Amino acid sequence: MEKRFEVVFLPPASRFVEEEIPMAARKKLLYNIEQAGEKNDPELMKKLDTEIWEIRAVANGVQYRLLAFWDKARKRIVVATHGFVKKTDKVPGREIRRAHDLKREYLSMQ
Repeated sequence: MEKRFEVVFLPPASRFVEEEIPMAARKKLLYNIEQAGEKNDPELMKKLDTEIWEIRAVANGVQYRLLAFWDKARKRIVVATHGFVKKTDKVPGREIRRAHDLKREYLSMQ
């Protein structure tokens, strides 16, 4: 099956996945990214606003999130901006704002 997209990690997202979360959470998050690339499932990847998406994973009862956006100039590329541990029902506004800031920074360097 052909993947719907590939994920590129900005440094904050890479640091979160590689250094800041337990191995079980890392494996689950990477598995969910792979699954979201193969099928459209809002339990794996959900749109938060007009530009920002969250990639979702739960490991050992903890909710892990990567925020991301589509790189429209490069077909089928999703750029993960950063990650965080979700502690409330809603994604905090500061996390969405940070994703927008990182997106602007990324696009200015293209």
